[in-house]
Amino acid sequence: MTKTTTLLLACGLLAGCAVGPDYQRPPLALPDRFAPGTLPALAAPAPGATPTADDPPPQRLVPATDVPAEWWRTFHSPALDEWVGAALAHNPNVEAAEAALRVARENAAAENGAFWPSVALNFQPTRQKVSQDVASPVANNATLFNLHTAQVTVSYAPDVFGATRRSVEAANAQSEQQRFQLEASKLALTSNVVVAAITEASLRAQLAATHEIIEEQAAVLRSYQRQQALGQVSAADVDAQVANLAASEATLPPLDKQLAAQRNQLLAMAGRYPADDGPQHFELDAIALPAELPLVLPASLVEHRPDVKAAEAQLQAASAGIGVAVAARLPNVLLGVNAYGSSAYSLGQLFTSSTTFWTLAANVTQPLIDGGTLKHREAAARATFDQSAAQYRATVLQAFQDVANALQALDADTRILRTAATADRTAAKSLQRSRDQLRLGDGSALAVLQAQQAAQQARLNLVQARAARLADTAALFLALGGGWWHVADGDAVAVTH
Repeated sequence: MTKTTTLLLACGLLAGCAVGPDYQRPPLALPDRFAPGTLPALAAPAPGATPTADDPPPQRLVPATDVPAEWWRTFHSPALDEWVGAALAHNPNVEAAEAALRVARENAAAENGAFWPSVALNFQPTRQKVSQDVASPVANNATLFNLHTAQVTVSYAPDVFGATRRSVEAANAQSEQQRFQLEASKLALTSNVVVAAITEASLRAQLAATHEIIEEQAAVLRSYQRQQALGQVSAADVDAQVANLAASEATLPPLDKQLAAQRNQLLAMAGRYPADDGPQHFELDAIALPAELPLVLPASLVEHRPDVKAAEAQLQAASAGIGVAVAARLPNVLLGVNAYGSSAYSLGQLFTSSTTFWTLAANVTQPLIDGGTLKHREAAARATFDQSAAQYRATVLQAFQDVANALQALDADTRILRTAATADRTAAKSLQRSRDQLRLGDGSALAVLQAQQAAQQARLNLVQARAARLADTAALFLALGGGWWHVADGDAVAVTH
């Protein structure tokens, strides 16, 4: 072998190119808006109507605005802030995701160890007796002797074709994937806590409204009973009011059941048992509707959604896996000192000139015939990349769908709440008018009963509409990614593009 060939081989061993594709984010033809048409007018009054104090609270979408990291604080509820903090600190699913991230990072650090030589130290003391009929292996012909062997082995596999670099790239990408899955878990948890708190507040408001309705109906029943004694109303009218009161009372147990289940869910998300419940409860009036809603640019959504980032990290790991599979089909080079050591009959003689031994060796292995195993593993790696690319595009589509759903839901919520507020005011006036007419002898008990039922339903519809608007506001924050990127994470491994 000439000096030139030797030099070229050495350069190739030390600076070989990494086989397989260099990862690049797949091109995405992203739209310039999330939903068709213009942004919904979340604070617009009814067409032709003059805004009043009873109108739904205003909301405004602010395009190209970033999402705050602690987005739940925009609801201005200290109780909600405290509960979200407790959930993030004590939820076992978040703890499991944090542990999984530590596992992934340690595995990535372990992969980096392949860039360094492997050194091992071995010491083996033995006492041996050989048969007298067999030649003694020692110089003094003794059949019983001690032997002490100490040796160091050094091996190094140069990354000729980049298999190690691709393995490290895949491990780092998997670590990033786990990091984004942790952020997705936190985002889902905070959103679930906010929605659960809003649902609890809604149920409490529905219970309070139902109790008020029951008290009003009980008062009407007592009035009917007095009027029946005076001959002013019939027994049928009293019976109808009794049935109406009983129907309202029958709605209380299902609401109590839903509230208990919702409360237990909140406690579980905070890492607490149902028996550990405290006096802190959520009320609908204590949860403010955010006046301004951020709306990131469509092109930046792929940078903000943790599930999209996790899917991209998975795609990069699959890309690196192609390089690992290709490198497995190429020559594998191993250099090292197979052994350097000493064997002596006593510890004092170890590593004297006459007891040392050493072996230098190199090994090059080129797979030749393997029944197509390595070929098909490379094909499987390429198919895995295609699968991950399709999953990445599907995740991006889902992200845009979620934002569009949230925006359109908020638009509908605004109109529903406006109609529900009008219906509640109108039903309350109608009920009062029916009662006045009955008292003056110009109405019927049936009309009062119908007005009561309409007012009850209108009041419950208003409570549910307020809660739906709050919940869909939280859904928009969730769809936009939640603002996790504002939290510094110096230990994170960046996914390169």
